[in-house]
Parts: sequence; C-alpha cells; structure tokens
Amino acid sequence: TEAIGLYNLGQSCCLNSLLQVFLMNIHFTRILRRITVPSSPRQKRSNVPYQMLLLLEKMQCGKCKAVGPTDLAYCLSEHRVKLFVQHDAAQLFLTLWNLLKKQMKKPELVEELSDLYTICIQEHLACQKCSFEVKNKSTMLTLPLPVLDANSHRLKTLEDCLQYFFHPEELTGQNMCFCQQCGRKTTFLQSMKLIHLPQTLTLHLKRFCFERSSHTYKLSHSLPFPQELDLREVLTESQCQADDTEKATWQYELFAVVAHSGSTSCGHYCAYVRSLTEGKWYCFNDSEVCQVLWDDVKCTYGHSNLYWRETAYLLFYMKKQPQ
Repeated sequence: TEAIGLYNLGQSCCLNSLLQVFLMNIHFTRILRRITVPSSPRQKRSNVPYQMLLLLEKMQCGKCKAVGPTDLAYCLSEHRVKLFVQHDAAQLFLTLWNLLKKQMKKPELVEELSDLYTICIQEHLACQKCSFEVKNKSTMLTLPLPVLDANSHRLKTLEDCLQYFFHPEELTGQNMCFCQQCGRKTTFLQSMKLIHLPQTLTLHLKRFCFERSSHTYKLSHSLPFPQELDLREVLTESQCQADDTEKATWQYELFAVVAHSGSTSCGHYCAYVRSLTEGKWYCFNDSEVCQVLWDDVKCTYGHSNLYWRETAYLLFYMKKQPQ
C-alpha cells in the first residue's frame, strides 16, 4: 500500500504531514527520483533531496505500518530547522521547498520543481491623480488567503477568499505612495493579477491572527472549500493577466489538506491526502494511517465554537488532467 505512516519524533507532526503531501505527489517524486546522489557520506547526510528520497524508498518497502524520518529530521537540523519544537506548516513548507530547490544540482530538475509549485502574479500600482503606473512580476509558492475582510467580517467560502485576495485596494492616508509624475505622495490603487498557475496550487488559509498585544489566536469559523476549483469562474477578467491557453488549464481538483487542531500554543497537525493512483482519501496522523471519505475531509471546514477541532490550514489543488 502507498499509505505508510511516519513516527512522531517529538513535536514532528507538522513535518510528518508536509512530508506525506510531498511524497504522495507523483509529479514531485518523479523529480526526486532523478536527483544526483551526493558522493561523500557527509554530503549525503546533509542533502535534503537525497534524505527525502531515502525516506520515500523506506516507505515504499511496505513491510511495516510506519517508518521513522530520523535521518531526514537531523539533516534538516543541520540547515537550522529546529527539532522538537512546534512549527507553522506554511513556514515549514516554504523552508522545505527552498532547501529542495537549493540542493537539486541539475538545472532541469530545479526548473521542473519551480513549474510544479510556483505561482506567477503581476503587482500593479496606479496613481489615482495622474496616469503613472508601476507593474512588477513576482512569484509565490503559496497564495496567503485572508479569512476575514478589512472590517474583520468572516469570509464565507474559499472562493470569497480568492476574490478578496485579488480585489484592488486603495492606498490612502498613511499608506499613500510617492508618485514620480505628481512629485508628491498620492492615493494609489494596488491590485494583483494572476499570470500563471502551477501543476500543484498551494493555498494558505491565514487562520492565525496576530494582535498588537503580541497575542496570537486562531480563527476557527467554518470555511467550506470545494473538491473541484475552476479559477476562471472565480476570478474576473480584470484579475487575470493571462491568455486563453493559460486559463484553459486553471481547472483543479483537491489533492491534500494539512489540518491543524488545538490552539496556537498547543496544537497538532495531520494531513488528508487523495492518492493520485487509487483516487482514495487517506488521513495521515503521524504513524496512524486510515482510509477516509470526503465527509471526513469536510470536517476540516472549521467550527466557530470548537477551535480545538481540526481546521484546514493548507490546501493543495492539482490541475485536472485533460480528457
């Protein structure tokens, strides 16, 4: 079976959940299997892609229900990833991806890894007093989606969060920008337009809220997300900077959910992943793995009065294969 658990080494549930999402992604493992094997034992111990490949092979032996990611964890600790501490899944995902990209020696594999996960957007600033504009292309690994609007009202669905993220914002008062054409600070309209979406689209639901008092709390209200997501239907023409050929590929199916339970100070992560070869959903809770139904995945939508329950934090969508 593909569904092999990972033993918790001590507060390693976040790492375990992300590893399951990486290693259940056959598009990622096809890249991983073609890496250059480091030559010396010391290089092997500190090479994240190589240690991840060894873990994948260990898991695919299929002789036990779970394996320990000890060697990979200590490899990560050499790159300043702390062990035995609580991690934020969105930050650790970015750290893992950057280490993978940095240590893959073949340029073609680095390019494939970028194509698999990188989102391309255009940031647009327009002065509201004159015709001055600034346009910059940038890349992102995840779309960090607010779950509240500017007035702290709850956004009701994932589609609402996406529309809000790409909604233009007027920069006024203290947020005004200097206009080179006007020669002074003026009101600007800031907007983001989508240029390119990758094979694996990662959405980060910003459920951890930081207050000025440095207190962090979790937003646990219900936020439904669909199994199938068509970005052409969610975003308007003005929110896209892509041709019809690119937009024709913007149809996605949910592949994985990394869910958080508990509070910000004392929490636990697990992953729900849909096997791309079987089409079945599995829940990976450290060493415990079981097959689940879509109704079980929907339990991670959230609940206003039960903040300790599992709540979706990272959503991974996979491009639909053309018929």
